[in-house]
Amino acid sequence: MILVIDVGNTNILLGIYDDRKLVSYWRIKTDAEKTSDEYGMIINQLFELRGYKFSDIESIVICSVVPPIMYSLEHMTRKYFNREPLIVGPGIKTGMNVKYDNPKEVGTDRIVNAVAAYELYGGPLIIVDFGTATTFCVVSKNGEYLGGAISPGIRISMDALFQRTAKLPRVELVKPGTVICKNTVNSIQSGAIYGYVGQVDYIVKRMKKELGDMNTKVIATGGLSKLIASESETIDIVNGLITLEGLRIIYDRNRE
Repeated sequence: MILVIDVGNTNILLGIYDDRKLVSYWRIKTDAEKTSDEYGMIINQLFELRGYKFSDIESIVICSVVPPIMYSLEHMTRKYFNREPLIVGPGIKTGMNVKYDNPKEVGTDRIVNAVAAYELYGGPLIIVDFGTATTFCVVSKNGEYLGGAISPGIRISMDALFQRTAKLPRVELVKPGTVICKNTVNSIQSGAIYGYVGQVDYIVKRMKKELGDMNTKVIATGGLSKLIASESETIDIVNGLITLEGLRIIYDRNRE
């Protein structure tokens, strides 16, 4: 079995693959202050609930956009799993040609998503990842990573609104029934959600125009992908676990 770990700014997504099948996955809070023993204890508890043991894991793959957490995670894999993890980064074979001005600047999660999406759906395509930041990644018909765009995530935008205004309350991110709302809570929800849908659709349409292919597939992933996709005119497919699949694919390409 393979343990794949995707470390984001807000959450850590973990999954177990048995051969090429994802058999279990979990989401825990990212905390760079936690020690290797604390992460070992958390993972052990998650494993016990599903009947797994540390010894069941043959290999571990990690991608991370939070460098301070890596010491604890790497030490945890060595101490509790007795395994040296494969860390996605420079020198790892991804099978994808990155056309960025400086390929080292691209977040590893964006490359992992692109690898999985191209493998699953072909190209050209656009991947929209609704994480702490929202990233838009473009892959060509021939599987080249062409670049993309980055915008503040919807939760960051909501937090900024709450912190910078004296009277507006913090609200739950749920979709109101109408855009024209008659109370403050629903009005904030309307502006946040429908406004974000408009941003996503506009950026995607501009990207399709620049690519010269209005039939480019659009894949959404991340925690809020279903919420935004339910109103979006441009999102074709929602796959919230695409990063885990990308880690499994990259592991296969580096097995030797």
